[in-house]
Amino acid sequence: MALKSVRSSVVENVLGDSARVTNDDYNWFVANPGVAIWEENGDVVGFSAADPRNGNIWALFVAPGFERKGIGSILAEACTCLKAAGIGRAWLTTDPNTRAEKFYRAAGWEHVGEKDGELLFERSL
Repeated sequence: MALKSVRSSVVENVLGDSARVTNDDYNWFVANPGVAIWEENGDVVGFSAADPRNGNIWALFVAPGFERKGIGSILAEACTCLKAAGIGRAWLTTDPNTRAEKFYRAAGWEHVGEKDGELLFERSL
């Protein structure tokens, strides 16, 4: 599965316990609105996933070597999906002191606290 391959390739925000994200999780996101992928030469090198059930940006991951190429812009598609589902405020978590933290801050996400040892960000849609 391409999404799982990208997710497991990252060097920051590494999934410490792979049992926390199952194939069923990936399959649910692929089968429902909210997934956007970025391909280079036919290979998936980045993706975002939004959960319209609760307003969570479940994923935004870019394969190593493809950072800083604008792939993070697919986050807008995840936010559009949430807004279409009637969500007024999106949320996400990320590890502290990472490129992702800097990316979210620069994109206007507001650090509102911590959740499960990660930074919790929110943004009005």
